Order: sequence, then C-alpha cells, then structure tokens
Amino acid sequence: MPDHSLPTREAIPGLLLRREQWLCWREEPRDGKQTKVPIDPGTGKYASTTDPETWSSFKAARRRATREGEDGLGFVFTDDDPVVGVDLDDCRDPETGETEGWAESVTEILGSFTEISPSGTGYHVLVEGTLPDGRNRKDDLELYETARFFTVTGAHVDGTPTTIEKRTEALQRIHAEYLAPDDGSSDDVARTPRRPTRRLSDNGLLQKARNAENGEKFERLWRGSTAGYESHSEADMALCALLAFWTGGDEQRIDRLFRDSGLMREKWDEVHYADGSTYGEKTIERAVAGTTEFYEPPETRSAATDPETSTSANSEEVQSREAERTARITELQERLDELLKEKAKLEAELEEERTRRQELEAELERESESDDSLFGWF
Repeated sequence: MPDHSLPTREAIPGLLLRREQWLCWREEPRDGKQTKVPIDPGTGKYASTTDPETWSSFKAARRRATREGEDGLGFVFTDDDPVVGVDLDDCRDPETGETEGWAESVTEILGSFTEISPSGTGYHVLVEGTLPDGRNRKDDLELYETARFFTVTGAHVDGTPTTIEKRTEALQRIHAEYLAPDDGSSDDVARTPRRPTRRLSDNGLLQKARNAENGEKFERLWRGSTAGYESHSEADMALCALLAFWTGGDEQRIDRLFRDSGLMREKWDEVHYADGSTYGEKTIERAVAGTTEFYEPPETRSAATDPETSTSANSEEVQSREAERTARITELQERLDELLKEKAKLEAELEEERTRRQELEAELERESESDDSLFGWF
C-alpha cells in the first residue's frame, strides 16, 4: 500500500490515538488465500494480539509502514479498553459505493465512527461498549472486543460521526437482530397475551396517544422528528413501540399507521434480512416482542375473555354502570335540594335583617325629630 493510502493522524479518532495498541499488517498467502498478518512495528517480526510487547504507538506503527512498505496499520482490541469493532464484509460495491440494505441498517443503528475497509467492499464501525454474551459472528457480520486486531484505513464514511460513540444498547440490538440463533427462541419467549384494540378508530387511537402522558414524545415522532435519538432507526423503533402499545400488538395495524407518519421512508420496504424480512417488518416484530403491556379501552377491561360469557359480562357491566349513574344523579339531586333549601333559608334571614334595619332607621328618625321639637322651647 503506498504511503498516501496510510491513515493520517487527523483521520483517526482520539480514543485510538491515545493507546499504544497499534501494529502493522501485510498480506501473505495462508492456506491458499491472502491473509492480513500482524507485524510488530519495532522488530518487523510477526506480532501477537495477546502480547503488548509487539505493539506500539500510532506514530511508530505509521513510521514503520511508511519506511518498510507494510500494507497497512491495525489496532488491537483488549479487555482494558472500551472499544468494540464491528466488521461488515462483502456489502459494498467498491466501484459505485452502493451498499446493501442490511449494512446500511447496521451502520445507522450504531451511529459511530465508520470507515471503508481496505478492500473497499466492506465497512468497519468502532464504538464504545460491551458485547452481549453469545456468538459474535454470522454470515458477513462480525463483532470484535478483545484479542483481535482491526485494519484501520481512516477512510471515513460521510454522514457518520468522526468520533467513537458509546453504543452498548445499539450493540445489544445488533446482536439480537443479526447474530441471535435462528431457532425461534427469541420470538417465542412468553409474550404478554394481547388483543388488538379494534374498537378505536385510527383517528381515535392517534388522539389517545397524543393526549397520553407521553403524548408530546409521540407527536414529535409522528411528525417525523428524530431529535434525541442516535439514529433514524432508533426513532423508528421508538414510534413502533408506542404504536405496539396502543394497537394491542396488532402488527398489520402498526404497519398501516407507521406509513402515515413523518418517519416513513423507502427503507421501510427494503429487504434487509436473510429470511427475506423487510426493515419495516423486522422493526415491528422487535417492537411488539419488546412490549410487555398493551392498551385496552376501558369498556373492554372487565369483559370475560371466554366468547360464551363475554356478552353476559358486557351486559352486566352496562347494567352496573347504569346503576352507578342513576345513583349518582339521585345523589346530586338530593344535594341540589339541600342547597335550594339552604338558599331559601338565607334569603328569609336576609329579608328579616333588612326589615329590622328599616325599623331601626325609622325609629332613629323619629327620635331625631323629637329632639328638634324639644330644643325649640328655648
């Protein structure tokens, strides 16, 4: 690799530059194919991803690669650093830059420093975080956390952060969606029984969501705002989770409503998974699986779930509500009668007080006239 293709210091996130976990690499034939072999920048001998004595600083590794013509630089992941590497292979056309949908989803969900791989056919994403337990590789996706090295090109992908971001939750999501076993266990985990809330019209459901305690959040997402979310995909998941609650987990209805939201985009219908699932289908599926409580209209909460008794239960509920309403009306009427009686009593007392005051004024006036007459004798 020519010198001008080596990554520059300016192209590398500071979190990596501060660590002396760098080495060089060169391509050599191994078992009939070209393999990237780690090289000790100090000695030029083979390096080991478990031996810190064979690593160096970025400066030293780049100096070796420049002078000795090594093919590139690499960074070693260890238990002592918080860096995780996500390797996406065979997902990019090196001529046109066109990227497969699944890879676009992964890089968008992770939302951290992303570069083009040395071959130009894949991507590397570097994040801060911790990998969940379980396998770390499937098909063309692999996650590294320790005792491995990443070739580093510094060929930053436009639109992604230039810094390494904290993304443990995003890593968990990637692991669950792309690396979890395909035995159906993740989908068959005991879900809360649910029932589609078809009694509410779409407009009624949306109004309920807007008037809820988290209605402002719903409204922002519904209008298409991704503010506060690491990526557009995270916002998509958040809206689907809210719709899952309000629709009772009705996946078809969630899809129909989401398509009317401001977050809808062409990616929704793109196939992003090996089983043929689209991005939208998988997002809804995950949102419903992660929802533990579902909204039920008040009139359905006391109805029996047995179809043979639901009609009777509904009838009893209606009668109960009618009795409560009648009792309440009677109570209010009695209270009104009491208030009217009290009002009449107060008005009578006020009239008596007014009469007494008038009598006193009249008496005072007579006494005044009498005094005037008496003084007239002198």
